[in-house]
Order: sequence, then C-alpha cells, then structure tokens
Amino acid sequence: MYDSTQHLKERTGQSLFWSMLNNGTLQVLNILFGVVLARLLSPGDYGIVGVLTIFTLIAGNLQSSGFTQALINLKPPKDEDYNSVFWFNVIVSIFLYAILWVCAPLIADFFHQPVLVDVSRFVFLAFFISSFGIAHAAYLSKNMMNREVAIINLIALLCSGGIGIVLAFNGYKYWALAWQQVIYITVLNIGRYYFVKWRPSWRIDFGPVKRMFGFAVNILFTNIINTLSGQVLTFIFGRFFPIAQVGNFSQANKWNTQANTFISGTMSQVIQTVLVSVSDDKERQKRVFRKMLRFTSFFAFPVMLGLAFVSREFVEVVLGEKWVECIPLLQVLCVAGAFMPLYTVYQHLAIGCKRSDLYLWCNVGQIVLQIGITLLCYYYYSKSIIVVVTLYSIFTILWLVSWQIVAKRLINLKWGEAIVDIAPFAIITFAVLALTHLATFWINNPVWLLVIKVIVAIALYIATMKIVKVKIFEECWDFARKKITRNK
Repeated sequence: MYDSTQHLKERTGQSLFWSMLNNGTLQVLNILFGVVLARLLSPGDYGIVGVLTIFTLIAGNLQSSGFTQALINLKPPKDEDYNSVFWFNVIVSIFLYAILWVCAPLIADFFHQPVLVDVSRFVFLAFFISSFGIAHAAYLSKNMMNREVAIINLIALLCSGGIGIVLAFNGYKYWALAWQQVIYITVLNIGRYYFVKWRPSWRIDFGPVKRMFGFAVNILFTNIINTLSGQVLTFIFGRFFPIAQVGNFSQANKWNTQANTFISGTMSQVIQTVLVSVSDDKERQKRVFRKMLRFTSFFAFPVMLGLAFVSREFVEVVLGEKWVECIPLLQVLCVAGAFMPLYTVYQHLAIGCKRSDLYLWCNVGQIVLQIGITLLCYYYYSKSIIVVVTLYSIFTILWLVSWQIVAKRLINLKWGEAIVDIAPFAIITFAVLALTHLATFWINNPVWLLVIKVIVAIALYIATMKIVKVKIFEECWDFARKKITRNK
C-alpha cells in the first residue's frame, strides 16, 4: 500500500511539474505575443475574430464528442479504441465544416459584419485540422506524457505567435489572429504525431465508439454547455454592442482566461488520470481530491486576484492607452476567474467517478441560468456591459455550491472540509493584497507601481505560507528544491 501510494505521489508530482512548466511557459509566451499583438491591432480586430470563437469551440466539442475523456477512463484503452475514435472525429469534422461553410453568410449577417464570411470559413479550418490529432492527444494524456505535451505546445505557440506578429506588423489586421489559430493547431498535430508512435489503421470499426457512447454523450453535451457558458457574453455582446466594445470585452476575457487556464490546464492534464487510478478506494480518492483542491486554491487565488489588483497598471503600461476601457471588465472577470480552476477539480471528480450524468446536469443548470440572467439584465435592468459582466460573475462564483453538493454525494466531502481546503488561501490572498496596497499607494509612476506591487505581493504571500507553515506550500517547495538539486 505504501509503495503504491508513494509511486502515485511521485508520478503525480512529476506530471504536475511538467504540466505546470508547460502551462507556465505557454502563459509567459502568450503574454509576450498577446502584448505585441494588442499594440499592433485594434479592439475591432479582436472583436471580429472573438465572435467566431463560440462556433469553433462548439464544433470542436461535437467532433471529439467526449471520447477523449472516455478513452482516459478506460483501463487501459486498446489500439482499436483509439482508431475508432480517430475516424469518428475526422468524419464528423468533415460534415461540421461543410455546414459551417454554408452558414458563414448567416453568421456575418447576425453580427452585422460582412467580412466574417471569408474570415469564418478560414478560422473554421482550425477545428477540422484538429480532428486528426484528438486521439493522439488522448494517448498523451492517458499516459501522463506531460513533458512531451509541454514541448509540443511550446513549439506550436512559438510558430503561431511569430507568424501572427509578422502578419499584424504588415497590416493584415484580424487576419493575423485568424492565421495564428490555424497555424497553432497544425503544428500541434505535427508534434503529437512525432511523439505518439500509434498510427490509425484503415480498418474502420465504430464498435468501440458505440460502447463508449453512453458515457461520452454526457461529456459531449456538457462540453458544449461549458463552451456556451464561457462564450455566451461574447456572443450576446457581438449581437447588441459595437464591435469595438466587443473587442474590449474579448481582450479582458482573454487575459482572464489565460491566467485561470494556467491553473486549470495544469490540473486537467493530471487530475482525471489520478482520480481514476484510485477510484476503487473512496477514502483514498477523497484524500487525493482534497489535496488537489488545496493545491489549486494555493495557486488560483493569488494569481487571479493578483491580476485584478494590478490590472490598471498592467493595461496602461503593457497593452497601451487604447485598451483602458477593458480595465473594469478585467477586474470583475478575474475575481470570478479565481474560482474557475476549482470548477475544473470538481468536474474531473464527476468524470473520474464515471458520473457524466451529474457532470452534464450541473453544467446545464449553470448555462440556462447564466443566459437567463444575462438577457434579463440587458433588457430590463441595464444595457451597460460592466453591469452585465458583474452579475454574470457573481452567479459564476455562487454556482460552485452545486458542485460541492455533487462532491458530497460522490466522496462524502463535507462542507466544512471543502471550506477548510479553500478559504484559508482566499483569506491570505486578500490580506496580502491589502498590505501590498498600503505599502505602495504612494507610488505614482505606473511602471514602478506595477513592478513593486508584484514583487511585494509575491514576497508577502511566500513569507505568509512559510510563517503559517502551510503543508501544501512546504510540499511544493521541497519538490521544487529536490528537482533543482537533482538537475544540478
């Protein structure tokens, strides 16, 4: 028992290390590329490509149809399982692309933007190309090949970001963002084929897909719901507001998403595989889940609330004065974004316990209420973007209660246990940011204010973790120290 526990702990630690390195490196590069593109492009350019995101993501959900998670849940998946999912993805994506090609004029008319006809047809190529690598991505995730994933993502981001900047610099406007998406997916697939030695065969058998369908279909609908939840505001704003305002929201949402995706992405690459591996022992699964909850809270609150704290200086100094209107939107989104990585942990618990039905209905309830609140607010209360975003964000935070109810049912995670795992990190973060404000409020230069706020907040947070002797911090510190010592 000790050996298996120690092995799982070491393997999880290694996977989290590479996953965090992967996401951390990607976020740093995304920041650099995002800053350059934000300075070269206008809010309108971001608005044009931003309103198409919901179509691309939903099409991607339909083509994968939840079979990625279904493959990860198999113990272990066989070659015919991967092959069946591969051909299903490719065939579905061909039909979806044909439908979206035909619908391009309708999309352009809905958003009152004629240029979207050509732009959408090109951007939609990204999800079609991605269908050839979905089975390979599942293979990498199932085998916890996070080092390889880190390398693939890094190369894809460097290639796509570099090409996007070159095109933007040469005046291609929104086409720079469109090409960036297509190039990223293309390079990503090339990397997956390089590291994964499995290859699809021409023997097409949809038997494995049929056997996985009952589980996968709930994941499919839930992924679509999650996509709607994440993109519903862009979609609604694209219909009712000027494209420049949509661009400001898209820019704010982009930085919020990049920040919380750093934590969510790290956990997503590891947590389901780990929870599935201990699913036969509910008490052990509960311990693993609580540790993941603490680990996520430890990073999520300082990163997200910290970004909200420095958002004004960040936008003014890094992005430029033309983006100042997105500052209040970014602040509100980041507060809600601090809780989004916790959603990821709870959702993967439901998937790991093979309860995709609970996963589905929690997300259905969320999106229905979110859309209702958004439209009611717009039509009957306020047509201000910031008011709509604020109400939307408050609801997002409160809906986490529904996921705690699910966790209570699945692993008997008590409310007090969840609060003990989450609340201390939120409280410490608020205290640290308050002290940082008191220590820096007298600084007038925005550049120095940004730099000093970040340094002081990080130093205070680490010092507090050491003084209070937070166990999850000590474990992370010891693991990092051992990793550095071993590499030397």
